[in-house]
This record gives sequence, C-alpha cells and structure tokens, in this order.
Amino acid sequence: MTLFANARMFDNDRFIHKDVVLADGALSFSAPGSVSASDIDTVFHHCDIFPGFCDVHVHLREPGFSYKETIATGTAAAAHGGYTAVCSMPNLNPVPDSAEHLAEQLAIIERDAIIDVYPLGALTVGQKGEVAADLEGMARHAIAYSDDGRGVQSAEMMEQLMQRAKALGKIVVAHCEDNSLLRGGYIHDGEYAAAHGHRGICSESEWGPIKRDLALAEKTGCAYHVCHISTKESVQLIREAKARGVNVTCETGPHYLTLCDADLEEHGRFKMNPPLRSAEDREALIEGLIDGTIDMIATDHAPHSWEEKSKGLEKSAMGVVGLETAFPVLYTYLVKTGRVSLERIIDALAIAPRKRFGIPLAPDSLTVWQCDDQYVVDPETFRTKGRATPFAGHRLFGTCITTIHGGKTVWKIK
Repeated sequence: MTLFANARMFDNDRFIHKDVVLADGALSFSAPGSVSASDIDTVFHHCDIFPGFCDVHVHLREPGFSYKETIATGTAAAAHGGYTAVCSMPNLNPVPDSAEHLAEQLAIIERDAIIDVYPLGALTVGQKGEVAADLEGMARHAIAYSDDGRGVQSAEMMEQLMQRAKALGKIVVAHCEDNSLLRGGYIHDGEYAAAHGHRGICSESEWGPIKRDLALAEKTGCAYHVCHISTKESVQLIREAKARGVNVTCETGPHYLTLCDADLEEHGRFKMNPPLRSAEDREALIEGLIDGTIDMIATDHAPHSWEEKSKGLEKSAMGVVGLETAFPVLYTYLVKTGRVSLERIIDALAIAPRKRFGIPLAPDSLTVWQCDDQYVVDPETFRTKGRATPFAGHRLFGTCITTIHGGKTVWKIK
C-alpha cells in the first residue's frame, strides 16, 4: 500500500488536507496523521491530488498515421501527464466523416486506450470544407464535430453545419483560420519574423473567422467552441460575445500562455499552428484565463516524426507535443510566479472541459503530483512517439507520481 501523507486534495473548488491510502487501485481517506504505518510500503509526503485532467484537443494519429502516434502511446503519454480523459481530433485516415469511418477509430480505442478517449467527428467530408459530413450518423459516438487543422472557409457552409449540430445537441469545435490571409506564412507576423527573414501569419487570419463564427453562433443558437486561441483580438471578441449571451467557450494552450515569438529558435520544435504570438498577445491570454473568458486549457498535442520536425521553422510540419509537460509548464510559469492561482489552473485542466463537453469524472479518477520536485525536460523520456516540444531543456516544477482511472493505476512513477 502507498500512503500520501498530509496530501493537499482539490475538492469542490478548494483544497483540503487528508491522508490518502492507495491499495489495489482503491483509495481511502482519513484525517492527517491518523493512518498506521504498519501496512504501508511506500510513503509520499506533501503531495497534491487533483481530479484527472481532461484535454479536449489531442491528436492521437490512429488510424492512418501510426508512425507519428498510436492510441496506445498517446493515452500512455496522457496518463503520464495526469490526464484521464482526452478528445481526439479527426485528422485521420480515413477521416471520421461517417459512422463507418468513425467505427475504425472506435475499435482501436476500445482495444488499446488506457484512459477515456472521446472522438470528434469531422464537420465536412474529408475535412475539405465542401460537403457536410454525416453528422447525424456519427451523433451516437462523436462527442462533437470539428475540421480541426483546417478552417471552414465558407460562411454559408458553417451556418449549415451549426444548424445541424444544434439540432443534434452537439458542439461545433472550430479551427479558425482564413486561408486567404496566410500568404505562405509559418510563424507569427511579428518582430522575429521580420528580423530573421521569415514569412509571417497575421493575427487577423485567426480573429477574422472567429468574428464571423460568433455572429453565426449568435444567429443559430449553436453551442460553439473555439480551438487554441492565440491573439489578443480573439480574447476580446470572445469576451464581448459572452457578455451578449452567445453560447461560446474557448481554449488556449500552455505554450501560448507561457511563450511568445521572442522565444523562437530556428528549429521545428517551435513551429505550431497557430504560431507563438507577441508578448502582448500572451498577456491578453493570461488575463483572459484569469477572468474566465478563456474557459479551459488544451494541449493541441500534435506528434510528428523526427524527420518531419527537423527541417527548421520554414519546412517542418506544424505541431508540438504537450500532454506530458502541460501541468508542470503551467505550474512553473503561472502558479509559482503568482500570475494565476492553482485553483484556476485545475479548473481549466480538469473541471471546465468536462462541464462544457459533458464528460463525466469517474469517482476514482485522479492524479497525484509532487509539485515542488524539479526536473529538466528531456523529450527522450516521453511516452509519446513525438519529441518536438518548445520546452526541451526547461527546468520545471512538478512530477506526476501516479494517475488512477476508474480504480486502475494507469501511470505510476518507478
């Protein structure tokens, strides 16, 4: 048996102190100092116990791209990072744009996942933005719908999709990107791009489609969720829409909250979509997280092969991994610095995502951390197949001791 002595537990939006005993995946709780040490094999002191985290935006790459990631490796990485539930994006082969195609992914999830995986169905056939996918046929098993990785370019198509999703009681999850404004860009159109001769992606390519979609969500009454916002304008547009009563939520990622384009290096591990924006944008995101405009934090975990990520900023594939560093990054750079409370971070990682997407928290679904432990990020220790992270070499606080899901230990430190 393992004793977590005088553990700090997150319970009903506040922290309480308990002695917690873990035996055969089952947990028992008692007042601090009341557990007999006679039957205890291992003792951890002053741990933090949180609800299992929930990430509504991950790329598990299977079926179709198992050389990048699999359901098995992706969920192992998630458990290592404290997650007990993830939502998988539809950038797959076949694209889950029908019940038949979705079934292929569901079969692998049933066989290989060690935590809960909730797949999203595509909004359009092949994620091409031209023909609406079979939303009705996928409604039983798709938690929501998205063409993530590609923005729906047509306002008329997006309005039709919102109307159908609303009729099904489903959320439209939008990757907001105006292709006409990209102009071959691949990092933020800011000071670093200008100084180093790179082609930039303007902020309007993100906030323009958000502005359009917020008006459509207001018109249709559809539940609307915005992926990985990165600009100050996006924050303000969503803040104003919420004040008007629009049914909208949004997410941002740990890297957008803690890095900016001044941190860029000439390596593919700094390349993601949307890109790292300016310091001013980062500050707006932090304020949006504090005041609740930004509802949740999602990693947009997007593994690629080393070959795909080793071609510099211009030619590397878009996407970085994040499941195994998310909490330590947020704890180190936002909580320990006093910018954001630990309670707000836990709500954004574990509570708010479940509330919005209707994902239950199993009674024995939790993660245990020693937050004062320090380590240097070494991607070679990751459980994911991906190695590209902008936090490689960073000294972070927070070691995941164990993750328990449904009474089963899905991760335990050696």
